[in-house]
Amino acid sequence: MSGQLQKQIGISVAISLVMGTVIGSGIFMKPGRVIEYAGDSNLAMLAWILGGLLSIAGGLTMAEISVQFPRTGGLVVYLEEVYGKVWGFLSGWMQTIIYGPAIMGALGLYFGSLLANFFHWDASLKPWLGVAAVLFLFTVNSLGTRYGGFVQTASTVAKFVPIVLIAVLGLIKGDAAIWGAESGIAEQMGMGAAILATLWAYDGWMLVGNVAGEMKNPGKHLPIAIVGGLTIVMVAYVLVNLAMLHVLPASQIALLGENAASTVAQQVMGGLGSKVISIGILISIFGCLNGKILAFPRVTFAMAERGQLPFSRVFAKVHPKLGTPVGATLLQVVIAIVMMTLTNPDYLSEMAIFAIYIFYILAFIAIFILRRRHPGMKRVYSVPLYPVIPLVAIGGSLFVVGSTLFNQFYDCLWAILITLLGLPLYVVMNRRNKENKLPVSS
Repeated sequence: MSGQLQKQIGISVAISLVMGTVIGSGIFMKPGRVIEYAGDSNLAMLAWILGGLLSIAGGLTMAEISVQFPRTGGLVVYLEEVYGKVWGFLSGWMQTIIYGPAIMGALGLYFGSLLANFFHWDASLKPWLGVAAVLFLFTVNSLGTRYGGFVQTASTVAKFVPIVLIAVLGLIKGDAAIWGAESGIAEQMGMGAAILATLWAYDGWMLVGNVAGEMKNPGKHLPIAIVGGLTIVMVAYVLVNLAMLHVLPASQIALLGENAASTVAQQVMGGLGSKVISIGILISIFGCLNGKILAFPRVTFAMAERGQLPFSRVFAKVHPKLGTPVGATLLQVVIAIVMMTLTNPDYLSEMAIFAIYIFYILAFIAIFILRRRHPGMKRVYSVPLYPVIPLVAIGGSLFVVGSTLFNQFYDCLWAILITLLGLPLYVVMNRRNKENKLPVSS
């Protein structure tokens, strides 16, 4: 391996990475769906708050584990250290082959579609514009973490412009009743589905753990980044939803669905409003995509360092001058582009989310195992209100897994099957490492 990853990520980049990878299109496109599922505005707002609190509980819990293993790789590192190499491998396999590339591909395709619509370009250009965005951000992040970090910070600041405009102008100019407004939908899926929808919008905060090895002071900055970033996101989500409900009746928001945000913007800002929101969503997705390209390949890099992938020497290579994992990043980008051109990555990402939450549960349980193993160890950071907060995180994740199993049983079986297909590869690579007398972690 040539070169080492550079410790270039400070607190501002880390916080913006959390916010940037969480805030994509969900804040603009989920309010109608949540109201539809919940049945009225009161329960919808409660769903957004509970979803945020569950995510923060997960962040507080994961932060204690992250600072004990401040190395690049995130879940792969945590699960390997606590449960052994098999669980770390399965987590990394899912993130490398499906979860990371599928989400990157979906964001790229969505960005390309919105960009073509905004400029009224030919529809055939949409996937290629998405591919171009992925390749551009691959180049930026390959040149150095500080460049990808700059894009992340700048895009995160920019994406808050439409959020603030909708929140402030909506609350000032609106006159609709916020509380007690019915959705107008005869059949609701209930609070379970509503909270589940918000949790998808909050997902992505774990990615900052993937770059812990490149943070200047992970013990101090990682918990602040996770909890601080998620708190800001939750406040933004709640304010935007309150503003939308103050401008449009809940029933109309549910009916408009993905178009609700642009309709609100048009009402409070005139004809320019919808264009501002369109630009804001484009910036939001662009920044979210940048965060994924910055963080996801670190999982592949961590696995390659352990010799767990074919051609591990290539994927564990760090550019000697740029200090970035170019090989690992290229692998995930190539898979993402293949998905973008040949298949629907949204379906794959839905399956992957189910599998990832199974690993989240294991990671949250790990905090109890680690405290029992090392009862007298001095920790740089400890989760507050232990054991309540970790139990809330575990309960919330079990809720996600259970709800998904109930609503999408066969899709979940596919996710489990794809995850388990990594086991034969693990056996082969583990045997090869032993034959080559490479160090194998237990």
